[in-house]
Amino acid sequence: MAFVPPGAGYDRAITVFSPDGKLFQVQYAQEAVKRGLTALGIKVNQGVVLAAEKRVRSKLVEEVSIEKIFQVDEHIGAAASGLIADARILIDHARIEAQINRLRYDEPISVQSLAKRIGDIKQLYTQHGGVRPFGARLLIAGVDADGPHLFETDPSGVVAAYKAQAIGGGATTVTELLERKYDETMSLDDAILLALEALRGVIEGELEPDKVEMAVVPTKTKRFAKLTTEEIAKYVKQLGSKSPAKPAEE
Repeated sequence: MAFVPPGAGYDRAITVFSPDGKLFQVQYAQEAVKRGLTALGIKVNQGVVLAAEKRVRSKLVEEVSIEKIFQVDEHIGAAASGLIADARILIDHARIEAQINRLRYDEPISVQSLAKRIGDIKQLYTQHGGVRPFGARLLIAGVDADGPHLFETDPSGVVAAYKAQAIGGGATTVTELLERKYDETMSLDDAILLALEALRGVIEGELEPDKVEMAVVPTKTKRFAKLTTEEIAKYVKQLGSKSPAKPAEE
């Protein structure tokens, strides 16, 4: 009789618990996120910043078609890492939930409520046959009546609030820098510079405006706004001027 390794078959077709309590399909979805490009979010008193690494794999591709940061509602945006096709479906769900809330209650949805609803959808896809978990993490950021917020939704359906968080392949490197330099009282401009500094450590080659996608939701306006390439270029130049000079060679 052929030897059957422990846990064999528990990663096939449907998500079921293995004998040692693991959900292999969910773990595989989390691995898909780790192979994605890096994205991060930073929450400060003046608002929230979202930033994502953007990689154009061919000069024939239209750059505007590559999107890692999405607008969900007037006051909410989301950054994704992992399988962007999966993330796009979740963003569509989020947009519908936001509009339903406006029609039902005549007010914008809170950032926390939206994050929890997306987490519920993700969790649902971990316990039904014929479907697989979403291979994407989302950083959902926005400003509502309670101020700025930043949430992460995991492929397992877990939802957590953060002051600053990174997802994707370079998450460990970015998180280490954020833990050292994050300050909740910094200005929104300083948060943008910190986000660029964090991405500079994981982007291939030099940090350039066309390699980054950024968006902000200021507390003052409560309006989601994507930064143009020209605006990002100004911050990149400002970051370069703040970088410490290299020691002279002897």
